[in-house]
Amino acid sequence: MMSQMPQQAALTNCPSCEEPLESGDRFCGACGYDLSAVPAHPDDHPTLAVNGSAPVAAPSPAADGGAPWPAAHEPAGADTPPATHLPTDLTGIDSGDSGGHGLAVPPPSGSPVSPASGVRFDRPSEPDEYPLQAPDPRVTAETPTPAEGVKVCVACRAGRVDHDGYCENCGHAQPRERDHMEQECGPMAAVSDRGLRHHRNEDAFAVGTAALPDGSPASVAIVCDGVSSATRPDDASLAASRAASESLLAALARGTHPQQAMHDAIVAASRAVNALAAEPQTAREHAPHQNAPACTIVGTVVTSGLLVVGWVGDSRAYWVPVDRTSLPARLTEDDSWAAQMVAAGLMNEAEAYADERAHAITGWLGADAYELEPHTASFKPDRPGVVVVCTDGLWNYAEAAQDMAEAVPLDAAVRPLHGAQVLVGHALDGGGHDNVTVALVPFPAPSQGAGSA
Repeated sequence: MMSQMPQQAALTNCPSCEEPLESGDRFCGACGYDLSAVPAHPDDHPTLAVNGSAPVAAPSPAADGGAPWPAAHEPAGADTPPATHLPTDLTGIDSGDSGGHGLAVPPPSGSPVSPASGVRFDRPSEPDEYPLQAPDPRVTAETPTPAEGVKVCVACRAGRVDHDGYCENCGHAQPRERDHMEQECGPMAAVSDRGLRHHRNEDAFAVGTAALPDGSPASVAIVCDGVSSATRPDDASLAASRAASESLLAALARGTHPQQAMHDAIVAASRAVNALAAEPQTAREHAPHQNAPACTIVGTVVTSGLLVVGWVGDSRAYWVPVDRTSLPARLTEDDSWAAQMVAAGLMNEAEAYADERAHAITGWLGADAYELEPHTASFKPDRPGVVVVCTDGLWNYAEAAQDMAEAVPLDAAVRPLHGAQVLVGHALDGGGHDNVTVALVPFPAPSQGAGSA
């Protein structure tokens, strides 16, 4: 007995050669196509969009006359997901077109229920994006308190932050600690900001106070700028600022002359940066075409009657008197191509600093520096003022001493943190093309409140 064939839907033409068929044919009389292999024609139910949009039928390839989906864009970076296309991105095509393909027309407004599927289409459309909302305090209260030392996400306030800086719960990247830093220390203050164009902050600073052997106070500020073309510039600036500050504070407490202490501190900072080139982590990352970690440095020591500055590179120190009728002054000379051109008499300062090579530095801290030449200078101002210690992220927007004096608030000597904030804002308003770091140190050092920091 022959096995019963599956029940077939009536076909009028051969699927293979389009030859007309007769009722009951099992094979095409023209090409011999096995008609039993043709699956039953499905009921024409539209594919529904889950966000409540109009139903759409799966579009056929463009070659068949259908409406193709737009091409998906490649992600812009590792942290950017591919662009998502919604059904509403496609132009509707009447299902009665000649090709019989494309998008199904939504039901009339008077018919909220699709007779084919029973799904309602009169629900309000939902947004394409769902903005984050502040965590529900009731839910937050029920969240277990994280273990001590565990960093918690600033977005969801519940997830633990992994070592890469992302929340394990909601996936949000966390703000990095060095993106914006502020510190007050005794009579001085410092502020550092990532700026508007850089992906990380490669500047660093250190501020502290010490008591000299005679009991008088001394203020110390160090500012370092990582060389972006080198490996790990952020590590270099941090290591240099810490080493220089520690060396200075210890030497001043022992009674070392401030200018000598500054020279020795720059040497200590250089050694700290050089040591980074020998670390295994650097060795793994280091490629033949990359330089060793490197940075610039500028610092000041302010006592009751002496102002000392030291530097290598193009970070600067300025003197701004409290009485603005007195002239301000720049206290450092850049280790840069532009400064060399001016010193050699080949260009004036305006021409040199307008050249695209102006900021190419000729001195820096790092294992591949040509030769370490710490610069130091001592001054004895005859009036009160404030020392501005900064990276080029600030002085690019106030290069001349008079320009810097105009940017410094009149009360900077008594409100140094506010003054530093204003100066960082000045750089950001100017474009913020680089990291910005500034320390403000009043002169003379106050006679009260001194202590080791």
